[in-house]
Parts: sequence; C-alpha cells; structure tokens
Amino acid sequence: MKTLRKVLLPLAMFPLKNIAYAQKRDSIPLKVRAFFADKFPQTRDLNIDYTLTTPFQFSSKLQGADLPDNKVKSFQQLKANANIYFVKKKSWLLSTSLNYRYSAFNTEALILPEMDAKNDYHYHSESVNLSYFSKLFNKTAIYTASASVDGSEQHFERIRGLVTASIVLKATPKTKMLVGLAGFIDPSAQIPLLPVFTYENKFNSGWVLDILLPKKLLIRKDIFANGRISLGTEMDNTSFYIYRNTRTYEFRQLEINSGVIYEHNLGSNFIGTLKTGIRAVPQARVFDKEESLKDYIFEASYKPSFYFNIGVSYNPFGKPRAK
Repeated sequence: MKTLRKVLLPLAMFPLKNIAYAQKRDSIPLKVRAFFADKFPQTRDLNIDYTLTTPFQFSSKLQGADLPDNKVKSFQQLKANANIYFVKKKSWLLSTSLNYRYSAFNTEALILPEMDAKNDYHYHSESVNLSYFSKLFNKTAIYTASASVDGSEQHFERIRGLVTASIVLKATPKTKMLVGLAGFIDPSAQIPLLPVFTYENKFNSGWVLDILLPKKLLIRKDIFANGRISLGTEMDNTSFYIYRNTRTYEFRQLEINSGVIYEHNLGSNFIGTLKTGIRAVPQARVFDKEESLKDYIFEASYKPSFYFNIGVSYNPFGKPRAK
C-alpha cells in the first residue's frame, strides 16, 4: 500500500490547481482567493529541482531469496515539470502536465543480475486534464478527468486514467478545507479508490498548519520580507523502466522526506527553494510491467539518509511581485 501511494501523489495537487483557476474566474466564492493569492503558490507553472542524498545501506530480496547487504554510494536526481492551460472557460478548463525525471545511483555491488553497479535512468510522463466546476449541496465542487502516458527515453510504456470529485467544505480567512475521492484506471494499481483531503489553518502566532493528503503535512511561517520556512514531512517517489532480456520491468519506490524547507520569492514570478532533512524509503520494488505491483520480483528496504534539494520555479501566469 505504501509503495503504491507514490503513484498517487500528483492527484493530491490536482484539485488545488483547478480551484486556483476557478477563483480567478469568479466560479467560487471570493473568500477562497486568499488561499491562492500567495507569493508562494501551491502549484508552480514551471519547476526544476535537483536532489542529492548521503550514502546509505540497504537490504534486498530477489524472488523471495535474501541478497547480501549493499550500499548506495551516491544518489542524485533532476526533475522538471510544467503545468500549462490550453482552454479556460468559466465552468471548465483543459490543461496538460509534463514531467521529466533523471535518476542516477552508484552501488557497491550489483543490485540485480545483468545490471551495472552504476545506473542512470530517464523517466517522463504527460497528461491531458479536463476539469469542470459546479455546485453541490450549495458548495463548490470540482470534477476532473485525466489521461496520461509515461515511459523512458526508449519507449512509451503505460497509459493510465484518473477521475476525481472534490468539494470545498470551508473557505474562511483562517481555515480552508477540501475533501474528495479519486478513482484510478491502472492495471498496476493496488487500490481503485483513494480519498483526498486538504486542510489549512492559520494560528494567531503566525504559523500555518498545511495538510495535503497523501502528499504532505507541514507547519509553516512567513519570515523576513519574502521568505517562508516549513517544518514537517512530504511524500515523493521515484519510478523508471528497466529493460532486460527482451522484457520490461518497472522500478517504484516511496520516499518520505522529513525536515525543513525554505522558500524565497525572488521577484518577477521566480521562487527559489531549499530543502534538507532525513529521507526514509520504507520499500522499493521491481516488477514485470505486465503484472501488478504486488507481483514483484525484487524488493529492497533502505536505511534512512540525509537529503539536500535545491530548486527554482517560474510562474509566468501569476501576478508579478516585487522583491
């Protein structure tokens, strides 16, 4: 279950992107605008970031048999993504999400037969998203449908579908709450449905509780003139395809990053981000692409490591802000 959740993380952000657009078109109450009229928007139009971890030990099994303990001597990752709107109407919008990830790691010994100790992998995914806004029980409701493909530098591999329904339960200057449900059209998924929950609460001290399940749980506060610090936990993932002996395998792992995040509004719609802390990887699996995640042939469990992340985002569709 935990390993599967990393596939679902982009879903948690999806309703927020749509609400952010809807509030600009007066499709939902004006009091929701405060949630998104922020110098640090929830969703970035263009983003690139780089991650590096310290060395860590791991244990693994191949087809149920224990393998000797191993060590990842270096792990680095480069990610880039874009969210682009094609058509914008008062009650619906059409958009696309483009994602690229390069992962490279170096181990002391071979992980799987016929694999090098030094590996690097390219992964990409593209989706077309349709969103519709309406009222349900006198509350703002958002319905979405998404079709996506992913793959490597060699092939396109999977086609997936996603549908969501969410409702804004509360939107006041102090508290915002959204709940929803997502359904997945994906043969490799372990569960067909997943709840979505977003909650923000501002305390008198200036700290803000920011919950976006299953993506993150943070407490944050604005500091200096254009900075923000956050403490807590975020979930992320790494996945890519492996080609061996005319067969295609998929690698998936869930990552839990706990620590501190500092964001700084650089002006002209640019935002810089620094993250550091402890990364835990409770489970990583390799399975045949034609099978599901539960039918894995390889499984690994990693020791925690320190991670460092630096990134910059650009929001050309946002209102320019001075430093």
